[in-house]
Amino acid sequence: MGRVFVVPRVHDLGVYEETAPPEPLRGVVRCLWRSAETAPKRIVPDACLDLVVGEQDVFVAGPDTGAWMSATRPGAVLRGLRFRPGLAPLVLGVAADELRDRRVPLGELWGRQGERVTDQVLTGARTLGDVVAARLREPAPDPAVTALIARLDAGQSRVGPAIGQLAVGERQLRRRFVQAVGYGPATYLRVSRFQRAVALAARVPGLAALAATAGYADQAHLSRDCRALTGLTAGAYFSHLSTVDSMVAERNGSVMVSGR
Repeated sequence: MGRVFVVPRVHDLGVYEETAPPEPLRGVVRCLWRSAETAPKRIVPDACLDLVVGEQDVFVAGPDTGAWMSATRPGAVLRGLRFRPGLAPLVLGVAADELRDRRVPLGELWGRQGERVTDQVLTGARTLGDVVAARLREPAPDPAVTALIARLDAGQSRVGPAIGQLAVGERQLRRRFVQAVGYGPATYLRVSRFQRAVALAARVPGLAALAATAGYADQAHLSRDCRALTGLTAGAYFSHLSTVDSMVAERNGSVMVSGR
């Protein structure tokens, strides 16, 4: 097994942990995760798609544009596989924007094949990693989309200059970006910047300093984005984080790491 990242979280929400994916999948998969919830949990946008195993179904959680509350039976365990931004369509065979803000059963997405895969995963005959490995094939990731994602994640404050650095027509690149990621570069930039703030929150005290460090124009800018993406004020959200996604586990030095 790989390293297990135990993400700090309020105790009454249950247990959440992430595991590094098998080596062959690391170019496409960000992490495997397990969640045992004891209370409803606020999920905020992270620009990723997840393949999720529930108690009775396997489904795809599309890229979110706003927060939603995940509520399961107390004690129920969810398992999932989180794709890296822009790469899920290589496995799912569906453009990411068709799954935006949706939770789609695998049987609905892939028909009979999806129903068979669901049965195999629920019975333990196959793992999510097995499913992804079997479907991972050409075409390769779109290099222009991958490059734009990297530029926006690196702290580019505006989409226009980031696109201008690439030798691809703007209209064509925006269309390809939406299909790969699920929404346009401007929305992705908003989500990426907010996730950067979440990752920094434990180490940067005060909303004004957090906004400046994360790349916002000012505290009001952070507050507007926080309200739009989480449904909460910045003061409420950052004083009591409702969820910590995989981007935080990768970037936040406060995570605990244990070997297995």
